[in-house]
Amino acid sequence: MAGPKPRVFVARIIPEDGLAPIREACDADIWPEELPPPREELLRRVAGVDGLLALLTDRVDAELLDRAGPQLKVVSNYAVGFDNVDIQACTARRLPVGNTPGVLTDTTADLAWALLMAAARRISEGDRYVRADRWKTWGPLLLLGSDVHGATIGIVGFGRIGQAVARRAQGFGMRILYHDLARAPEAAEQEFGASFVPLERLLAESDFVSLHVNLTDVTRGLINRERLALMRPHAVLVNTSRGPVIDQPALHDALRERVIGAAALDVTDPEPMTGDDPLLELDNCLVVPHIASASYATRGRMAEMAAANLLAGLRGERLPTPVNPEVYEAT
Repeated sequence: MAGPKPRVFVARIIPEDGLAPIREACDADIWPEELPPPREELLRRVAGVDGLLALLTDRVDAELLDRAGPQLKVVSNYAVGFDNVDIQACTARRLPVGNTPGVLTDTTADLAWALLMAAARRISEGDRYVRADRWKTWGPLLLLGSDVHGATIGIVGFGRIGQAVARRAQGFGMRILYHDLARAPEAAEQEFGASFVPLERLLAESDFVSLHVNLTDVTRGLINRERLALMRPHAVLVNTSRGPVIDQPALHDALRERVIGAAALDVTDPEPMTGDDPLLELDNCLVVPHIASASYATRGRMAEMAAANLLAGLRGERLPTPVNPEVYEAT
């Protein structure tokens, strides 16, 4: 990239593992605030840039691409998911889009497992109980929860993260069911001792249900009122995928009426969740603020990958992890 440095907009401060090479190679405009740039500010900042590093909170659509201009060479998304990016609009402009897959698989599976365990054994309830000075004695019926060992787990979405959750379930001697749009290879089923079943059967037979699907037209509202009604009264629902995969008002009713036992959410709809959301009034709902990939090592590696995609696109090279590799096909 000889000559003037390319202009880029980075929509949030990311770890230095990624920011340092971007600062060195580019004329970088970096949004400094904790909250994402407002829409009008985002549109203003991208005008005339050569590259954009976006986050899930930034909507990259035709309007933004038009505002950026024809010189825009690359969109790098600091995330595995890319439902914030209009991939069709980018591809129509032959604009490569990159993401950060693979690196957060185990970190996300760790968080899903932490949520599962916390909900099963009512960890957050117990913490609140002590902090409220309610702990007066040991009691045989105090905060009874569900055993994880030997239980049945249903994994919806059996890709990298779903299989990583299955690996953890093996250590607890769990029966493992899974559902996906397509059946996994036989070798994967044998490795994890997992059985492919219809979604309805999975929901009916599982003590724990963990969601690991992309957000698409098919998966939006996948866990709705009717499917929640299929679940066991003690079942725990864990979501580390995307908030709209669950019909949230239906989940609230199912938890309040004890149709299911508990839910543990890393993602919500809308996101962020406001402090007066009805779900937060329920003791059997645990919510954390989208922290599945929030380890120092993983967020740093994501930053490296996002920077690598951005810089490759600016050099006119193939992105290391393109979402739309078809832009490289000959026309």
